[in-house]
Amino acid sequence: MQERLVTARVDRAGRGQYLIERDAEVRRLTSRLGVLSRFRLDICLGRMVPESGEPVYIGRIGLTDAAGDPLLVDWRAPAAAPFFAATAADPMGLVSRRRYRWTGGRITDYWDEAFVDTTLTASLDDQSAFIASLGASRSPQMRDVLATIQSDQDAIIRASSRGALVVDGGPGTGKTVVALHRAAYLLYADTRLAGGGGGVLFIGPHQAYLSYVADILPSLGEDSVQTCLLADLVREGADAASEPDARVAALKADARWAEAIERAARFYEEPPEDELQVETPWADLWLTAQEWADAFAAPEPGTPHNDARDQAWEALVAILHAQLDDPDIPPAQVQRALRQNGGLTARFQRAWPVVEASVVVADLWTVPAFLRRCAPWLTEDEVRMLQRDPDAAWTDADLPLLDAARLRLGDPAATRRRREREAAATAQARVHGRRGRAAQGRRRRDAGLAGRRRPAQQPGR
Repeated sequence: MQERLVTARVDRAGRGQYLIERDAEVRRLTSRLGVLSRFRLDICLGRMVPESGEPVYIGRIGLTDAAGDPLLVDWRAPAAAPFFAATAADPMGLVSRRRYRWTGGRITDYWDEAFVDTTLTASLDDQSAFIASLGASRSPQMRDVLATIQSDQDAIIRASSRGALVVDGGPGTGKTVVALHRAAYLLYADTRLAGGGGGVLFIGPHQAYLSYVADILPSLGEDSVQTCLLADLVREGADAASEPDARVAALKADARWAEAIERAARFYEEPPEDELQVETPWADLWLTAQEWADAFAAPEPGTPHNDARDQAWEALVAILHAQLDDPDIPPAQVQRALRQNGGLTARFQRAWPVVEASVVVADLWTVPAFLRRCAPWLTEDEVRMLQRDPDAAWTDADLPLLDAARLRLGDPAATRRRREREAAATAQARVHGRRGRAAQGRRRRDAGLAGRRRPAQQPGR
C-alpha cells in the first residue's frame, strides 16, 4: 500500500478527471495507512466459529492478504454481526465465540462462549467479558470496549439510519459507548456516507467530555468523524461567557422562546396597510393593501425570512406585471423597472427588511416594548431583569436563542451571495444572447452577399 501511495503521488500523467481521481486515491491511501499505523496485533478482537466452515477472525478494520483472501473481517460488516449479537437463545449459526483482552500489545486474557454442545471449555457466564470490563478501574479516558459490546448494544449500533434514534438511560448505562460505535458503523455501512458524500458530527457538552472519548473513534477504525462542543454550533459560541445571573439563565432556558423568535420574525414581515402608486415606463400602477398582503403571504411555509423576502418580491412583481395587461412586455423588463423604482423598493425594504439573527435577539434584550410583544408571558420584573447594555457580550444562555433566530431568519450573507450569483448568471445570459443575435445577423448578411455574387446560370446549361 505504501508503494501504491508513492506511485500515485509521483504520477503526473493525464489531466482533468484523471487528476481528480488520482488525488482522491492519494487521500484514500493516506487515510488507510494512517488507520493501519495506529494498530499492531491488537487489531484482532476475537474469533467466531460457525457451524460450518473455518473460524472467522474479527478486526477493528478489514484486512486481506496479497491474494485477496480475508484475514480479518471489519467489525462493522454484516458478516461480523454474529460476533456481537449471538446469544445462547439465538446463536445465529455459531458454535462458539472467543474474545481477546489485549494489554501492551499482548493477549492477557480471553473468554470463550459455547453455544452448542462441544468439548470447548466455556465460561460459566456468557457475559464474562462484559462483567470483567465492569471491574476495571476508571481512567481519565474512556476505555476501548469494542470487544465487550453486548447484543442489545449492537442492535442499537446497527439500527437503521432513517429518522432520529434516541437512546435513553441513566449514568453509566453505555449511552456514549453506543453513540461512538454507531458513528463509526454508519460511516462504514450507510451508503450516503460510505462513498464520501457526507459525514458525521459528534457533539459533546463540554471539552472534558470530548477529551474523555477522543481515542475511541480512531480505535474503531475511523478518523473522519468531526467533534465539537454544543457552543461551537453557534457563531457567537467561541466568545460567549457564562451567564452570571442564575435567574436570567433560567428565564432564557424557557422553551417558549421559540414562539418569541417566531413573533419577532413576523414583526419584520408585516405588509403595508396603505396603497402605493408605482410609476413604470408603461403606466402608473397601484398597489392596494390587499395586494401587499397577498404578496407577503406568497412565500412557501418554512422558508427562512431572508429567503422568503425574495419570494415576496417576486410575487409583488407578478401582481404589478398582471396589472399592465400586456403580454408583449417581458417580465424581466418589468423586474428591472421596478428595481429602479425608489419609492417601491424603499417601502418594501421597510416592510420586509433583511435581518440578522444577532440584531433580533439584541433587540429583545434592549427594547422592552419589543420583548413584551414577543414574550407576553413575562412579568414586568422579568422584562427588567432581561434588559442589558447594547454593548454587552453574549453569554451561553443567549446561544440557543441566537441559533433559533438564525434558523428562522436565514443567513443574510448567504442570501446576498445567492443574489449576486443569480445576477451574474443573468448578465452572462444577456451577453451570450447579444453575441448569438450578432452572429446570426452576420450569417444572414454573409448569405445575402453570397447570393448576390453568384453568377447567373446560362440558358441551356
